[in-house]
Formats: sequence, structure tokens, C-alpha cells
Amino acid sequence: MKKIIVIGGGAAGMMAAISASQHGAQVTILEKMSVLGRKLSITGKGRCNITNVADKQTIIKNMPGNGSFIYSALYRFSNQDIIDFLHNHGVMTKVERGGRVFPVSDNAKEVVDAFRKAFKELNVEVVIGQAVKRIIMHNGRVTGVLAGNNVEYAADAVILATGGASYPATGSTGDGYRMGQMVGHTIVPLKPSLVPLEVGENWIGELQGLSLKNVVASVIFDGKKVADEFGEMLFTHYGLSGPIILSLSKKVAELLSGKPGQEVLLAINLKPALTAEVLDKRIQRDFEKFARKQLKNSLGELLPAKLINVIIDLAYLDPDKFVHQITKEERTRLLEQITNLTFTITGTRPVSEAIVTAGGIHVKEINPKTMESKLVEGLYFAGEVIDIDGYTGGFNLQAAFSTGYVAGQSAAEI
Repeated sequence: MKKIIVIGGGAAGMMAAISASQHGAQVTILEKMSVLGRKLSITGKGRCNITNVADKQTIIKNMPGNGSFIYSALYRFSNQDIIDFLHNHGVMTKVERGGRVFPVSDNAKEVVDAFRKAFKELNVEVVIGQAVKRIIMHNGRVTGVLAGNNVEYAADAVILATGGASYPATGSTGDGYRMGQMVGHTIVPLKPSLVPLEVGENWIGELQGLSLKNVVASVIFDGKKVADEFGEMLFTHYGLSGPIILSLSKKVAELLSGKPGQEVLLAINLKPALTAEVLDKRIQRDFEKFARKQLKNSLGELLPAKLINVIIDLAYLDPDKFVHQITKEERTRLLEQITNLTFTITGTRPVSEAIVTAGGIHVKEINPKTMESKLVEGLYFAGEVIDIDGYTGGFNLQAAFSTGYVAGQSAAEI
């Protein structure tokens, strides 16, 4: 039997271990944390957005960071394959908005437990609390790894699945990049991909904790709208977060780094379902209803409480003015702020706070059909350590499962 070492017990590493074992190899996972799947168990706010039911082409389109690299892997292990695997191990799934797939239980730990069950069935050896220092090579071929306390593990093949550099508390501290570089691989510079945004407006703190649904956020650059997303978002003490902000963050990061000094704006339409004319009529109806109230007390049915004073202030309106005294021009200014609440983006949060890391092992140095290194025989890669990344919606986990499966199968059979 081929002896295979998998470095990293996250989504990609666990799938690689199962695949390699299913294809006849003797597999050992080395995980430096005290438990497997630490990051997997907190994804999707602890619910685990396993994958997306979209077709393969749509999945690739939602992987702007070298999505075409996983084309072959997706055909070998698809979104239906991971769903079937989980069903076979007792995890029922459901499909939510945007094709996102979650466990019916909304409990990410169930997903991790499914992998643990599979390990027992397949006799996969799991060594936790064991960090790997480096990959051991001889004559250009992998022969094993050197772990903590200078313990050597011999292997016919090694699968590097250490994750990225985001959420370091889960074990993703960039070790895989260092190990890959030590054996000659190129590391594409790391950037945060799915990451909250920082804004320059000092009043952002007034909105901290406010969550919005069914809004449109648009990225404005050089006076033009370059991207937009519809859905949910969240205000924080430093700026903006939530699903649609994370999806836009890769584009924002590119703009900030590509043309430093040029202003990047993000505009929020709080009422995207209404045309300007319909919204104006809605405001007028509210004003008629609350004609004897002050402006600050008349917008409660239109806006969340935390937003009212901010919107009034940005529209240069007097909050104490009675509604029946508001002019058409003042109402127009109010409407403009409701449909175009604009922030100046000053930066992204650091890589350590990103959900996904962009950058990593250069895809041109990996065979996409096998996930084997083109530079080092017997070395395979899986998951976020590779320079691949996607939008929110289950696409990144699917990439991890697909590349993990192919790496495991290839390492066992080649």
C-alpha cells in the first residue's frame, strides 16, 4: 500500500485523506490544531455553506481567482458528489437563497463529524497537535515530512492542504506557503479575498451592529459603477461587512492596490425594489400620515431607527422640522440619501480577518488534472493553499472538496 501524508485537517485535507484511502492508500493526517475541521466548523456563522447547486460553469464564474484551474477537478468530484457523501454519512442538506447548500440541522459540526465517521470506516490515521516543519525530499522526490520534536514521517506522497492565511486562530497561518516555497514553488502574493471593508466616515460607529436585508451595494470608481450585489450587509465599528460586502471586497481590493490614491466609493440603495418616483410617493404618504410630527419621528416605517438621524444629517435637513413644512427640494435630498448612501473605502481588513485568502501556490506549477506539483514528484496540493478563490455562496468549499478529492485519488494511484 502507498503511504500518504496529508498536511492539514481542514475541508481539503479531510477530503484528500478520504479519497486517497478509498483508492487503496494508507493515509495519515497531520493536524497542528487540537481538533480537525476547526475552520469548517465556524463557516457560514457555524452553519457551514457546504457548496452551491449551480452548474459547473456557474461555479467557475464565481471563482474569479483562477476558477478555470478547477474545471477538471469539478468534473471528477462535483457539488452533487459532496452532497451524496454527506447524505451517506447521515448529514441531510437543504438549498437556500442563491443555491447555497447547508445541513438541515444548521450545524457545521455535523459536517466535520461526517468526515470523522468516514475516517473510522477507512482506517485513516489522524494525528492532532502535530505541526509539520518541512517536506523531506530526495533526488527531487518527496520521501516524507519532518514534524514537531523532529519526528519524521516517511511517505510515498505528501498532500499539502494547510489552508490560507485567514482566521489564524483556526490554524490557517500560512505554513503551507512557507513549506511550498522551501521546495521551490512560487507564492503569488497574498491578499484578503472575502474580507470586510474599512470606511473613512467617522459617523460609521453610530450604525455599528445594524444589519440590512434586500439592499444593493455598488462599487463606484472613477465616477462609474463597476460592480454591485443584492442581499444582506452589516455595519461595524470600522466599516462594512456581511455577504454582499464580502462578495464585492475582492474587486475593491484590486481597485485599491491597482491605482493607489484614486477614490473607491461604495453606495448603498436601501430601497432597490422601488423606483425614484414610487419611493417619492411612499415618502409623501408617510409625510401625510405623520404631518404633525417632526422629521426625526416620521421615518420609522421607512428606515431602521439607527439610520434615521444619519440619513437626515447627510441630507442636510433639520431633524426638528415638522413634516408638513418639508419642501420638495428637501424631500429630494432625503430620497437621494436613501437610494445612494455613500461611503469612502479606505482599505480592507487584514488577511487574518478574511474568510478566504487570495494568492498562494502558483497554479502554473500544479497539474490541474492531478493536483501534483510540476516541480516536485510526489507532492500534491489541495484547497486554499493554491492560488484559487471565489465569492461567497459555497464556491470556496466546493473548490476545497474537489481539489482535495483529486489530490487524494492521484496520490494513491500514480
